Amino acid sequence: MADEAKAKGNAAFSAGDFSTAVRHFTEAIDLSPTNHVLYSNRSAAYASLHKYAEALVDAKKTVELKRDWSKGYSRLGAAHLGLNQHQDAIAAYRKGLEIDPNNEALKSGLADAQAAAAAATSRSRAAPPPSPFGDAFQGAEMWAKLTADPTTRGYLQQPDFVKMMQEIQKNPNNLNLYLKDQRVMQALGVLLNIKFRAPTGDDMEVPEEGSPPPPMQRASESEAKKPEPEPESMELTEEKDAKERKEMAKKEKEAGNAAYKKKDFETAIEHYTKALELDDEDISYLTNRAAVYLEMGKYEECIKDCDKAVERGRELRSDFKMIARALTRKGTALAKLAKCSKDYEPAIETFQKALTEHRNPDTLKKLNDAEKAKKELEQQEYFDPRIADEEREKGNECFKQQKYPEAVKHYTESLRRNPKDPKAYSNRAACYTKLGALPEGLKDAEKCIELDPTFAKGYNRKGAIQFFMKEYDKALETYQEGLKHDAQNQELLDGVRRCVEQINKASRGDISPEELKERQAKGMQYPEIHNILSDPVMIQVC
Repeated sequence: MADEAKAKGNAAFSAGDFSTAVRHFTEAIDLSPTNHVLYSNRSAAYASLHKYAEALVDAKKTVELKRDWSKGYSRLGAAHLGLNQHQDAIAAYRKGLEIDPNNEALKSGLADAQAAAAAATSRSRAAPPPSPFGDAFQGAEMWAKLTADPTTRGYLQQPDFVKMMQEIQKNPNNLNLYLKDQRVMQALGVLLNIKFRAPTGDDMEVPEEGSPPPPMQRASESEAKKPEPEPESMELTEEKDAKERKEMAKKEKEAGNAAYKKKDFETAIEHYTKALELDDEDISYLTNRAAVYLEMGKYEECIKDCDKAVERGRELRSDFKMIARALTRKGTALAKLAKCSKDYEPAIETFQKALTEHRNPDTLKKLNDAEKAKKELEQQEYFDPRIADEEREKGNECFKQQKYPEAVKHYTESLRRNPKDPKAYSNRAACYTKLGALPEGLKDAEKCIELDPTFAKGYNRKGAIQFFMKEYDKALETYQEGLKHDAQNQELLDGVRRCVEQINKASRGDISPEELKERQAKGMQYPEIHNILSDPVMIQVC
């Protein structure tokens, strides 16, 4: 809304409707009271209406809001000059030149102010020579009238015309030297309210929007003959400056990227920082600097830059991919700082936020790695063999009392405290078997064997479960594998016997002779099984 009102004010100013311009600029200021450009524009409009007191108030506000903006001092100097406050005008222009020493408008304004001050001093010493047109060429009023009139406004962009008018202003008798110039005659008509025929050609141009009384141009004769460029509106110069700053910022970024690739991190930081100073509307400068800090191990600085990038990116409605990139880099830095499992929680949360912005495979991998690292640290932090043994003994007591669910609970806690204990897996497998949870029991038995392949009880647990699942062939293989490590283990031998019994029973039913011979051949591979089958009692059972 403020920009819309400002645009209307600029349009009214260009049309010479300064009162309407003031109204629109006032409306914009009400909507955006801290925008220094709006006060600057309204100051120019007031000056064009010869309301220099109001112009001075707005100029002072402009400088107050933006002390490093040279145009504010140009407005301030013009207002002081309009009020014939010559020394204040000189001070204002000099202050602006301290900020921008090459600003031609400020240089010319200073020259005008100094000339006006000198003229005022001369008038105080001696009366000026009489001139019939002397009053028409009075200071700022002359320039204001020429600016306001559309027939002469364009001339003010032509250095030779400005120079002639300055000469006439210094000494009205010099008018006789320039009477053949149609532009001077046209200007004289405007100043005396006399209508002359407007000159033709391409010399009628619109002056810079909100310009102060024209500066004293110091142009050579060759420069005066050059065609004048199209005048810029009040804000075009600022837009041009902003565009140039953005281009400079991009070059700084490119230099930073080159330094980063060379691992010259300090230089890269300097370039990215300069880019930020030139253009704060591109968060890639922040994310790039954060990446450098990450490489340097300066994780706190990295996190700060990422937070700034996210905040600024939200304000500017930046691409969600850029927001996600900043969050991912912050999460990476947080993960690097993690010392315990809880330290990974903010990193995981940040990665999750990044994925809601943009589902990037790299971010997803970082999230999975952080979750895995957190889990491993939790296990390490929870590891305590002493407590694990205590919990396993509690499980054993519950098992003896046939309190199998309670026993499972204690064995599970024991495994959390020491996940490498094969006995706890074996005992929990026995509990699952009693509870009829055979698949869970089978997994525990296999884990037990994996942790300790020589632990005979693990094979006994696995074989028993397979037997209950009526997988007699598999159970027989399990018992056989256990006997390789403990040939005299009675539980394993009993398991073999039971399997053989069931296989023999099946042989009298649905099993083909070929399959029966195959199963018998497997069992006869081991001497222990051969002895069992040769036992007279076993022969009677079979």
